[in-house]
Amino acid sequence: MSMDVTFLGTGSAYPSPCRGASAIVFRTEGECWLFDCGEGTQTQFMKSALKAGKITKIFITHLHGDHMFGLPGFLCTVSLQYGSKPTKQHVDIYGPVGLRNFIRMSLEVSHSQLVFPYTIYELLPSEDQCPAEEFKDFSKYSGDCCPSPPEEQIIYADPTDGTYCVLENKQFMVKAFKLYHRIPSFGFVITEKDRPGKLNISKLQELALIMQCK
Repeated sequence: MSMDVTFLGTGSAYPSPCRGASAIVFRTEGECWLFDCGEGTQTQFMKSALKAGKITKIFITHLHGDHMFGLPGFLCTVSLQYGSKPTKQHVDIYGPVGLRNFIRMSLEVSHSQLVFPYTIYELLPSEDQCPAEEFKDFSKYSGDCCPSPPEEQIIYADPTDGTYCVLENKQFMVKAFKLYHRIPSFGFVITEKDRPGKLNISKLQELALIMQCK
């Protein structure tokens, strides 16, 4: 399976003329994922051979601006590329609690409408990831209450190892793990699943007969 990783931005704080803010694209057969979406990510896409409309999943490591200020504009650009007609293309967005409010408020205040459906999955951090008091009240995400519409989801840590199972399909498993920063932060690990090879029985039998003759 072919894979490639494109660094659209590796800078921090703000983009510069020659270096964009954090944004990385992981691409493989049938999949194109974006990790972080700092300011200027749209421009970096235009400079590359990548197509923004191919992105199906977006992962945000934490909610500092240099990792997600480009996200509302990026979503709107993708929507404009599709035109005025709704599309079946679906985008899944993953990140820490608070990401949903940021996206929804940005789109609402700017009167932006996306023509494609999307789902936001929020990772619930642990208290030791939240040094500031304002990040420690997660009571509305506990128990049987539903903090969001049914199509949105909260992802909880596995009590056995503290990791988060973000997604799993036939090709990959993606897990998140805790990082310790000034605000809740996460790293993401992509694991390719084992794929059984195809055994040519007739060829194997042919080679075995040849070996026996020798």
